[in-house]
Amino acid sequence: MEEQKPLEEEKYTTMIANYHTHTWRCNHAYDTEREYVETAIGRGLKILGFSDHTPQVFPNGYVCGEKMLPSQLEDYVDTVLRLKDEYKDDIEIHLGLETEYYPELWEDLLRLMEPYPIEYHLLGQHYIRNEYEGDRYNGRPGHGEADLRRYCSQCMEALETGMFLYFAHPDLINYSGNPDLYKEEMTKLCRFCRQRDIPLEINLLGVREDRNYPNDVFWEIAAREGNMVIYGSDAHRADHVCSPDVIHKADRFRERMGIPRDRLLMQLPL
Repeated sequence: MEEQKPLEEEKYTTMIANYHTHTWRCNHAYDTEREYVETAIGRGLKILGFSDHTPQVFPNGYVCGEKMLPSQLEDYVDTVLRLKDEYKDDIEIHLGLETEYYPELWEDLLRLMEPYPIEYHLLGQHYIRNEYEGDRYNGRPGHGEADLRRYCSQCMEALETGMFLYFAHPDLINYSGNPDLYKEEMTKLCRFCRQRDIPLEINLLGVREDRNYPNDVFWEIAAREGNMVIYGSDAHRADHVCSPDVIHKADRFRERMGIPRDRLLMQLPL
């Protein structure tokens, strides 16, 4: 295999906005919100969006251990809004949520969020159907053809609501099955997003940790379909909010997939 030539320094992306940032409330992130903000400022970000996992009101006493509780939502909102005001001269802070689309629970979720000034939502579909029905995390290996079809149809149904700023880690599902079906379903999904001007996220946590995403086949399809893309840090630690080494690695991946620089969005209107 031909050795990849290093990118020229001036071609590296300078990240100015990150909309994908978590807090300790999801039980798998660390550091304080202030530490995220201070790190973002120190590394030159102009825009920082907090988007912790949206709480859900589940039936039958089910509790997800990787989302904030409904009782924590008010404190989350108040904390981000205080920092937004305190640091208004240093960085633009936005209040968002990374939100699942569960068909049976959608109306209840809208009622839960209605009192709060949420500025944006990212679609992060970690489970299919309604989660409490025994679904496995989409990033775990072994998902078959029925799961793949359900994942794609559920994500498109979610995006049809018009609620979402962009589609986070759209290639999360860890599929093992007919590769032709994967290409067929993901082509439909990418084409759907392109026709509706919904950006797709190259997830920097996946880049950092060499997860099953970013998925080469998915992003080759996105390149061919002409999708717009955005980098999302998916920060679970303050140090991850804007990491030049990870951004450079993402640049290499994007170029290898054939996605030109002019299809990489640096910020989004809110």
